[in-house]
Amino acid sequence: MSATHEERRNQPDEKPSPESSPVSTALSSFWDTLSSRHHSRDFIFAHAHYLRSRVLAVGMIFAVMSPLWIFIDGIMLPAELQVYTRMGRLLMTLGFVGVLWLAWSSVDRIGRIRLSAGLLLAQPAAFYALVLFLMPQGGTYELIGYSFIPFLLVATLSIFPFTLLESLAAGVTMHVLLSFAQKVDGSWLTPMGLQSQWLLATLLIVALTANHFQLSLLLRLYRQATHDALTGLLNRGALERRLKDIERTEEGQVYSLLMMDIDHFKKVNDTHGHSVGDKVLREFARLLALQVRAGDYVARYGGEEFVVILVGTGREAAGMVAERIREAIQAATLFDHDGHPVPVTTSVGVATHAPGETAEDTLKRADVYLYDAKSTGRNRVCLG
Repeated sequence: MSATHEERRNQPDEKPSPESSPVSTALSSFWDTLSSRHHSRDFIFAHAHYLRSRVLAVGMIFAVMSPLWIFIDGIMLPAELQVYTRMGRLLMTLGFVGVLWLAWSSVDRIGRIRLSAGLLLAQPAAFYALVLFLMPQGGTYELIGYSFIPFLLVATLSIFPFTLLESLAAGVTMHVLLSFAQKVDGSWLTPMGLQSQWLLATLLIVALTANHFQLSLLLRLYRQATHDALTGLLNRGALERRLKDIERTEEGQVYSLLMMDIDHFKKVNDTHGHSVGDKVLREFARLLALQVRAGDYVARYGGEEFVVILVGTGREAAGMVAERIREAIQAATLFDHDGHPVPVTTSVGVATHAPGETAEDTLKRADVYLYDAKSTGRNRVCLG
């Protein structure tokens, strides 16, 4: 891709333009679902919450079904194996309970949520490998009732919003497990064995397709719910949620807020029309996003007002960023539909979060400083 991960996170979410071809749109969707490398930090959190709900649902089913399968063990396995499999199933049931606890207690801990999803699928695979390892020579018929496990786990992949690379890695592991089972039961490279390998590969393709469409839908719904349709920046509701998240998860960390608007924007609309005004808003958003770092947040607060959250940035550094933004906007060359220049400037209010102050208070102070910048001549930065 032409843009790096950091650049993509700084820019407004890209939406296909009318000129975009179906091929380029499909390729963009594919790259978005291939891995989480190009996902914004906000979507990674939203994705983890969605994944957690799936882990809780499937984990509950596995935790209930696993001990019930002991009765099948009693029918399908020789007596000398049952002492091991019963202990294995007991441990696996306790493992599923542990996965449920891990997922339940990991509301905002992305790493633990992903770990719980991996453990949920790894435990049945490990149990099947144990049965294969302990299976006595010549006891191939006892695998009936267990050989479905790799197929079940590959099919289960389609329930989760995994990336394509994650599901592919799990699918390859299941193929290795199936190959081991075929070595044990003597079906390796036989017509029946090749048929099973083909069936597993087909299920994996179906699961990968389901992952792609599921993750694409999540990305689209996330962008619609959290991003401004015109500029692609975060909307006001998403901005307020980010501020609450910062207060809750990064207590004590310094951050600054920039509140700005486009000077005399009503005059732009009245003189050139609302379509040109929309064009100015989109270009303003693009220039604004280019001036901040990957870990910062940029939002359209409403109308021609914009807010930037500078994470880990104090007063002086925030003032420098605000001045850089002001200069970039002033230096930009914008045109109306007839090619006439449209001069655009911005006024910026800067407030650094103070100890004991709420994010809402900091935002109100930034608004006051923005008013000061506008009332003292516009096209300037006012620091609190």
